[in-house]
Amino acid sequence: MGQRKASKDGDRKVGRRALLIGGAAAAAGSAVLARDELARLWWRTPGVEKPRKAGEVDYTGARWVAASDANWRRADRPDDFGIDMVIVHVTQGSFDSAVKAFQDPGHKAATHYIVRQDGHVTQMIRELDVAYHAGNRDYNERSVGIEHEGFVDRPQDLTDEMYEASARLTARVCARYDIPVDREHIIGHVEVPGTDHTDPGPHWDWDKYMRLVREARTGRA
Repeated sequence: MGQRKASKDGDRKVGRRALLIGGAAAAAGSAVLARDELARLWWRTPGVEKPRKAGEVDYTGARWVAASDANWRRADRPDDFGIDMVIVHVTQGSFDSAVKAFQDPGHKAATHYIVRQDGHVTQMIRELDVAYHAGNRDYNERSVGIEHEGFVDRPQDLTDEMYEASARLTARVCARYDIPVDREHIIGHVEVPGTDHTDPGPHWDWDKYMRLVREARTGRA
């Protein structure tokens, strides 16, 4: 009797202990999930901003020049919006005019990057934020936009230095977000549904560009 009772008491103690441990583990798991959910939703709370370092860039070698905050929306990509696309633009103007436009709050548009004809890269919006560049909200939220200095009807504006620098940038973006290097995920502004833009235009050499991106992606460039 004594042994049997001890055994039963022992079973009950083990059961309670297991229950407590299991409950604690479940609570800890719930706490982790809750914390992750809060981390994803921080940006929805009025007045809450994720700490940013002034002048910080996402692409090594880029120069930071801030766009007007009227031309983009603060976000926490890819946690709140997944990034699965790069959209190629042409400025229809000079590099300086594009920078000036993106700094103008009345312009209501800007891309994350501008690539100059000499290959220099300027970043104006962080990749984690949503730039107003595609003319389509869904495409804005899921893409990184890259402008290229020049005019769509001037093939001489599309220099080798520009192609090569842009390809390295696009390859890095694709690597960071695991974006496939293909024409379904690297597109021109003209291919965005609902847009009235024609860039990057008929002289943009997609075969050359995609080859350069693939080479950069695999480390051959």
